[in-house]
Amino acid sequence: QVQLVEYGGGLVHPGGSLRLSCAASASGLGINAMGWYRQAPGKQRELVATISSGGRTNYADSVKGRFTISRDNAENTVYLQMNSLQPVDTAVYYCKALVGRYMIAYWGQGTQVTVSS
Repeated sequence: QVQLVEYGGGLVHPGGSLRLSCAASASGLGINAMGWYRQAPGKQRELVATISSGGRTNYADSVKGRFTISRDNAENTVYLQMNSLQPVDTAVYYCKALVGRYMIAYWGQGTQVTVSS
C-alpha cells in the first residue's frame, strides 16, 4: 500500500510564500523520483518540479528562481518552497512519486494553493 499525503496549501497574497510538503508511505518499497505538479481550473496538469533520489532537480521555466524542491530520503518526504507567488500560480498542487523496482507512479490527493489580493 502506497500513500502520499500533502500539506501546506492555502491562501496567500501576491509576493508571498508557501511551503508544501508530501509524505510518502510505501510499505518498504523504494521511493525513486518525486515531484510536484499543478492543475489550474480549465487547464491540464503540468509539471512544476521534480527531484531524483540522488537530489537532481528539474523545474518548469515558469517557476525557476522562485520555487525550490527538496527531499528528505530518510523521511520519504518531498518539499516545495514557493516564493514570490503570483495569481498565475493558483492551482491544485499534486505530489507524485515513482515507487519500487518498476517505477509505478502514485499521486497525492492534491492541495489547493490560491494567490490573491
